[in-house]
Amino acid sequence: MKILVTGSSGHLGEALMRTFANSPHDAVGIDVLSSPYTHVVGTLADRAVVDACMKGVDVVLHAATLHKPHVATHSRQDFIDTNITGTLNLLEAAVANHVRSFVFTSTTSTFGDALTPPPGAPAVWITEDVVPIPKNIYGTTKVAAEDLCQLFHRNENLPCLVLRTSRFFPEEDDLAERRAAFEEANLKANEFLYRRVDIEDVVSAHLLAMEKASALGFGKFIITATTPFSRDDARELGVDAPAVLRRRVPGFEAIYARLGWKMPPALDRVYDNERARTLLGWAPRYDYQRVLHAVASDIDPRSELARLVGTKGYHRSSGSTSDAS
Repeated sequence: MKILVTGSSGHLGEALMRTFANSPHDAVGIDVLSSPYTHVVGTLADRAVVDACMKGVDVVLHAATLHKPHVATHSRQDFIDTNITGTLNLLEAAVANHVRSFVFTSTTSTFGDALTPPPGAPAVWITEDVVPIPKNIYGTTKVAAEDLCQLFHRNENLPCLVLRTSRFFPEEDDLAERRAAFEEANLKANEFLYRRVDIEDVVSAHLLAMEKASALGFGKFIITATTPFSRDDARELGVDAPAVLRRRVPGFEAIYARLGWKMPPALDRVYDNERARTLLGWAPRYDYQRVLHAVASDIDPRSELARLVGTKGYHRSSGSTSDAS
């Protein structure tokens, strides 16, 4: 099977390309940045480049994007060119070349302001049924690209699945107040409770999505680590998250005390991956309990794939587009 991976110089793109290197599939990577995992250097906003790459392709894994950090370094037009026009070019070329499945990597950032309840309110339980309220050009263009995927499924019968991934990048948090309040490892471990996923699990979700797309037709799925919390915990999580965690994961406090770590007093949201587990058959391996056990044993909690991909950062060239994910 021939697979086109967009954003192949980025975190997820490289992780996918590394995975396909040990498979019988023929994977072709495209990105605006060169790398050992990129065969074609070019922008998805150029339809001729996309058409050339799409010949003979069976599956498209569209991980290329401009990200939230690029809001500070790139224009709104850059986001439209990469996230919307690039996706449209890929969808049109996929239909023209009779591609069997199209998987679009989206983000839980699309939910935007829907993620932030008033202080003291219950944590928002985030499923695919929550209506996105984008709060920046990044979220707006990702929602538009998701809608394009749904349009092409409905009007062109293109099997198309959307994976809304939670945080998997290794870079430090983008909010200064969180960086000041928590050690980075502490912060990331806490996020596995409600808003983080290991890149190995993101890759496995993409592999399942490309297999299931034909049968499912269209769908949106939240890709995040399985939380130890339940929907019934939402009210208390909004006011006393440590108390809930004591019930759900007994013994965490002793480990945190030894490490000098802490829990935030409240959580504003919890991402729920039930639909992906049920319909895709996805079984993420990396969750809070696994991370906690690893750090308690002085073991790196990341997957081997996450360690191999490492930290890339975000390119900062204003006025140009980036397909690195």
